[in-house]
Amino acid sequence: MEINGKEVDINSLVTDVEKDFLKNYNGILLNQKHIDILTRYGIDYKKYTDVHDLIFEIEDYLNDSYEELDDLEWVEEDLAERNYYQNTNK
Repeated sequence: MEINGKEVDINSLVTDVEKDFLKNYNGILLNQKHIDILTRYGIDYKKYTDVHDLIFEIEDYLNDSYEELDDLEWVEEDLAERNYYQNTNK
């Protein structure tokens, strides 16, 4: 398919978009980007049933690390923000 004079593969666009879809893992909503990053640092998201516990594990990992882990910090911030807006009475 051609869009704005450039050839675009629809299947690759769909695959890229699917990485942003949230899926429920034991009550915790994660997308493929979250899973890839957590897996890279050896954090087993499947063993958690509460987002607070997963956030605590990520924060603990970040506190023990001697290097800047921007991608893992992004996951922690994204989960905390979503949790705030979904679970806080306003």
